[in-house]
Amino acid sequence: MADQEFIPADPDPVARRSDPARNLAVVVYILQALVFFTGGVTGLVGIIINYVKLDDVTGSWVEPHFRWQIRTFWLGLLWMVIGTITTFILIGWLILLAASIWLIYRIVKGALALNDGVSP
Repeated sequence: MADQEFIPADPDPVARRSDPARNLAVVVYILQALVFFTGGVTGLVGIIINYVKLDDVTGSWVEPHFRWQIRTFWLGLLWMVIGTITTFILIGWLILLAASIWLIYRIVKGALALNDGVSP
């Protein structure tokens, strides 16, 4: 990412909050947060939104958030599957706990960075 040009968010907080791409990223963060209560369905909806709209945000200040959300989904899914498969040998419960904490961290960090208009 070092070769990409930095595109800052609009310095005006009111204008930044009305950016449609930013609002879409907010929706995806909310969908990711709801994954703990919906059995993963909202995570699937969020990742579909990320991939469908990725071309529209490419080159904007919101693009790093979309990439952050995509990585969060796939790595979270990987560790949740590994944790679920290994629950019968008890280590799976620790993996699920660690993956859940990691997911919460990624969602909160990304949402706070988005609110501040910076990359996660």
